[in-house]
Amino acid sequence: MQNRGLREAGYTVLFIALIVLFVGYLSANMGVSNLFSSLMKTAHALLLDTALFILAISVIMGALGNLANEFGLVRIFNYIFAPLMKPLYNLPGASSLGIVTTYLSDNPAIIALANDKSYLGYFTEDEIPTLCNLGTSFGMGLILTTFMMGFGFFNEALIGNASAIIGSIISVRVMSYLIRRKRRGTEKKHNTPHSWPVHQANGVSPVSRDSFFIRFMTAMLQGGKNGVEMGIAIIPGLLFVCTIIMTLTFGPADPAVGYQGLAFEGVALLPKIGNIFAPVLTPLFGFSSPEAIAFPITSLGAVGAAISLVPKLLDLNLIAGNDIAVFTAMGMCWSGYLSTHVGMMDALKRRELISPALLSHTLGGLAAGISANLIYNIIL
Repeated sequence: MQNRGLREAGYTVLFIALIVLFVGYLSANMGVSNLFSSLMKTAHALLLDTALFILAISVIMGALGNLANEFGLVRIFNYIFAPLMKPLYNLPGASSLGIVTTYLSDNPAIIALANDKSYLGYFTEDEIPTLCNLGTSFGMGLILTTFMMGFGFFNEALIGNASAIIGSIISVRVMSYLIRRKRRGTEKKHNTPHSWPVHQANGVSPVSRDSFFIRFMTAMLQGGKNGVEMGIAIIPGLLFVCTIIMTLTFGPADPAVGYQGLAFEGVALLPKIGNIFAPVLTPLFGFSSPEAIAFPITSLGAVGAAISLVPKLLDLNLIAGNDIAVFTAMGMCWSGYLSTHVGMMDALKRRELISPALLSHTLGGLAAGISANLIYNIIL
């Protein structure tokens, strides 16, 4: 009891120290009124532009995922892609559906699938949390790829996609290892027939006697409802974490004017940290300039925001083809995981695995960037 009391006291002191350090540092740079004005406006903007967007994705993909399962598409994916997914990710073939949905949309699409009890019937308890890493590795992939190709970097974007796959494999494999290590010494959990009431281990759901239209509408509405629940569950973690990340990533909206208390204004601390490590990171990723490190740093919080940096960097001749390949790989593999991973793992009710998920995905994104640099130099 005494040790527990000391530990709790230590946590209290640590929490107070972090709050004082965070608020003190930001207030000293931005001013107290501007700081809190920016924090609230950033959270509000994220709620309207990001959280509701994710909620919409969750609803649509939840409905599509439930429809895919209702009419056997998941079983087809599981059968076709099992020979590929098992050796690469040690996951069932059904997990390939998560790759497709997140590549076409964004990270939270995988959570809409992971809330479908029938879909989860293909996975063991240890495999379910890895879906978060798998889906995040391909978030906004189509948007990012077409954006880079729009500037004429076709081959570089393809190299980035291939490298993101390498990063995703490392992320999922490391996550699987950390899960096994965390539960070592405890009884291993397996799916049992009562775990997932609709979907059984043989991959066959009970056949309904309802008409196609009734089954379609029922599956669509139920999947959409599940998507709403997941989208709502993600919002608290997303708003809090992403607001902090944005504040540490961006500077004043207009440097000439200074801080105005606007949304997404901050102290640009993360890019400064990135510049400190530039002598180490630049050889690994082959960046053409120190400024290029701003893209992967920004993509930690939001790859959509990182994309907006590319035109300016190109205009200033600060990046080249090699940078685009690395940007595509790291942007797609990380795709803002610092701002979504916490909420996604919370939605999966596996909060104890937040740290392993973040660690494994950090390694996956770094591997994706290094791979893109090597592949680009070998091929192009």
